[in-house]
Amino acid sequence: MIDQITLKRIELLHPKLRLETKDLYLNKIVPALTGRAMCRFAYTLRTFQEQDELYAQGRTKMFDNSGNRLGIVTKAKGGQSIHNYGLALDIVLIIDGKTASWDIKKDFDADQKSDWMEVVNIFKNAGWSWGGDWESFKDYPHFEKTFGLTWRNCLDKYYADSLDNNGYIIL
Repeated sequence: MIDQITLKRIELLHPKLRLETKDLYLNKIVPALTGRAMCRFAYTLRTFQEQDELYAQGRTKMFDNSGNRLGIVTKAKGGQSIHNYGLALDIVLIIDGKTASWDIKKDFDADQKSDWMEVVNIFKNAGWSWGGDWESFKDYPHFEKTFGLTWRNCLDKYYADSLDNNGYIIL
């Protein structure tokens, strides 16, 4: 099933990743998930301000609007995440069109392969790095293609005004 929200979020990625990511999504990921689960890109580009708001959760912003205690969700401040440059995305599986799942083992389409890992393998085979492979901490929803750059390199480009007409760093 094609998720229109994901298609819109693909358009927020760095221009050098958009066509490849749309192709992976439409021609590999969607056909691979034939059961109750569909893949949604929960995050692609995040502004520095959005990143700072996420960083504040569980640190200086302790409760949401309903009074629920917030936990820490990121280690990166604005400018310190590859998401801030449109070079990363996070996924979630949507089950039966309504329930979010981050279960990396469940096989919702009964093809003897974890749906999550099917998506992971599609991205890894296309040269993307997966946060589930990180040594320091595991970030299972996260994928990135950085063209060899670190967030510090990206931030340097940002401050050097090495940006295209739409505000993306020049790669």
